[in-house]
Amino acid sequence: MINLVICGGSGTRLWPLSRNLMPKQFAKLINNKSLFQLVVERNNAFCDDFYVISNIDHFFLAHDQMDASELNKRAIKDTRYMLEPVGRNTAPAIALACLTLKEDDMVLVSPSDHLIKNHSEYEKAVVRASRLAEQGNIVVFGVKPSYVETGYGYIEVDGENVVSFTEKPDADTAQTYLNSGNYYWNSGMFCFRAGKFLEELQKYAPEIYDGCKTALENAPSSQYIRIAVEDMLKIPEDSIDYSVIEKCDCLKVVVSDLGWSDVGSFDSLSAELENDKNNNLIISNKYVATIDVKDTIVVDTDDALLICKKGSSQKVKDVVQRIKKEKPELANIHMTAYRPWGTYTVLENTYGYKIKRIEVKPGKKLSLQRHMHRSEHWIVVSGTATVTVGDRTTMVRPNESTYIKMGEMHRLANEGKIPLVVIEAQVGEYTGEDDIIRAEDDYDRD
Repeated sequence: MINLVICGGSGTRLWPLSRNLMPKQFAKLINNKSLFQLVVERNNAFCDDFYVISNIDHFFLAHDQMDASELNKRAIKDTRYMLEPVGRNTAPAIALACLTLKEDDMVLVSPSDHLIKNHSEYEKAVVRASRLAEQGNIVVFGVKPSYVETGYGYIEVDGENVVSFTEKPDADTAQTYLNSGNYYWNSGMFCFRAGKFLEELQKYAPEIYDGCKTALENAPSSQYIRIAVEDMLKIPEDSIDYSVIEKCDCLKVVVSDLGWSDVGSFDSLSAELENDKNNNLIISNKYVATIDVKDTIVVDTDDALLICKKGSSQKVKDVVQRIKKEKPELANIHMTAYRPWGTYTVLENTYGYKIKRIEVKPGKKLSLQRHMHRSEHWIVVSGTATVTVGDRTTMVRPNESTYIKMGEMHRLANEGKIPLVVIEAQVGEYTGEDDIIRAEDDYDRD
């Protein structure tokens, strides 16, 4: 069985923990592990291979977290990646991956940002789903609802047959569904043979099928398949539910009580984490004292503070919309940013200068680049830096420094066996991250 792990979604309702460049599926939310890591570790028990479908900007996050997961080295080494320049929803994402598989390959589709706590019931459900899929069915996983939820889709079932779908009902209808006993949450997990899904997709959404096929024909074939942005934009945008699941006549459902959550808001995350004696959820690296406060969510990061009443955390996405207009960097990135070569942390940022701590992983290097609006000073804290400035390459050791003039082509590399830590001081009238002109890049970034 091949586990297709879908890494779409930005998780705006979990801001400021979740940002565009560090969405919720990669944030370390549960026992210092990400939801993405928990998914692949959970499915490692019965999946032979992993196939990660990710935005290009998140590839290195997925790759690094796969490498840090508790999986056997073969599983990590053989993981395939489908990299999308822009998202077109789940139907194209799944189709692109399935078009590179054999028709008889058994596929388990898993969203990367869901939590499942009842592992024994989950394994039983997957085994049953695979048996139904072997019979030529497309199988959807229904989750027993535990409370009234208006943000989920519901499946009406009769045994293993699907009677109807309802998308995000109102509260009264959801309460009726909860009482009835034959309505289940649509988990977004599916099981089928790759060829069967493509057959149904071609029947009910031929434009998506043809668009994906053309995009793949134009993409270089390798373990990391990158779709061109112009080809991706030509593919119609739609979910697997609307394009195939709610139309096909070969559908079966497996229902179970999985201890499932999409961890879509701080209220749902609060149910998974320890709260204080006043039922406050506090997430912070600082000591946070509260007085006469209860049923409150406090999330403190280096650059943002969120305080909201429990039951109101769905409104965080409205705050994010305002932030995107007023201070867009707060919706996009943390003070610590993850890059294919390592990380950087902004220590200070004000008009005229910016100070960063840069950590480069062994064997990695930044792009060969220049800046039009700033000069840079590099001071090595630990490790040994290989520094290229113009035509000259030198070794810079701890407590040594180098200077790059505005406009000079330069590169920082770590050819050693331990992490390289550098303090970078940028000086100039503009120090934005988009002031980078790349000449060469190991990661094919623009």
